[in-house]
Amino acid sequence: MTEETNGLRRPPLSSSAEPTPAEYTGKRGPPFLEFIAIMMWLGTLHFLAFLVVASFVLLPLSNFLMVIAMLLVLTFIPINDNCKWGLALARFIFKHVGGYFPATIYVEDIKAFDPDRAYVFGFEPHSVWPMGAGILANLTSFMPIKKVKILASSAVFRTPLIRHLWTWLKVSSVTKKNFISLLKNGCSCIVIPGGVQETFFMKHDYEVAFLKTRKGFIRLAMENDAPVVPVFAFGQSYVYKWAKPQGKFFLKLSRAIKFTPMIFWGAFWSFVPFRRPMLMVIGKPIHFKKNTTPTMEEVSVVHGQFLEALQSLFDRHKERAGYPNLELQII
Repeated sequence: MTEETNGLRRPPLSSSAEPTPAEYTGKRGPPFLEFIAIMMWLGTLHFLAFLVVASFVLLPLSNFLMVIAMLLVLTFIPINDNCKWGLALARFIFKHVGGYFPATIYVEDIKAFDPDRAYVFGFEPHSVWPMGAGILANLTSFMPIKKVKILASSAVFRTPLIRHLWTWLKVSSVTKKNFISLLKNGCSCIVIPGGVQETFFMKHDYEVAFLKTRKGFIRLAMENDAPVVPVFAFGQSYVYKWAKPQGKFFLKLSRAIKFTPMIFWGAFWSFVPFRRPMLMVIGKPIHFKKNTTPTMEEVSVVHGQFLEALQSLFDRHKERAGYPNLELQII
């Protein structure tokens, strides 16, 4: 049997040569508060759309233009990363969404992490919405990780209200400059290498990771001496049902507009996700020598190690996650 302290369960200590796994599960809270947290976390974009449409239909033109002007101001004004009420809001959301599904983090070897190093967590899959990455950013607080940020599309930070909320939820822009700056300042980064383009290749009967050509995050990790860590989120792909177009035209369109047009729905045909347990497994860090100018061949070697580690991680844990027959296709 394992010990349990504040949700953290560890087996009895063994020799240092053996891995020391650890597990943390989000705690269930009052259903009403969980619902409010989910609404605030995932409903901001829908609220914005409703606000614009309702203002256009119900308000005089002058008032509608005032609403648009207000949203434009919110798009460009600086964000206070340390805003007390903003951080309090983030804590409220994190506290309750982890228990909604519930979400569990399983670390294969928690002693393999050095609190004085920054890591690059390669998170898969993207799914309809990579909400597991947000939960992971919060639940890594029980790991020896000092700081962590999720890297997301820069388009997020040009959207009013969402840019504020996501900043407080530990999300940062995935630009190369920002990625390097975070690593140099000792901040670990959660990246989703498959990106939104991965959603085009999603299938209902197996998991897809769009990774074979995604090597940029490996290069930056090598240049900044940040070990790469494979992470797979089981169950995330099943919190929504979805339908999307197929064909070369829609693939080109998805690449042009930077996202895949699709229809998705959760509970009661809404954006509220279904309650499906999520298990996020974290493998051991992949170490390499710091190389400020790695060749393509050197990057490819580490990239290949990451792909193998991710596939192995998936195969080792899919049964305990409740998906014994699920397959992972890396494309």
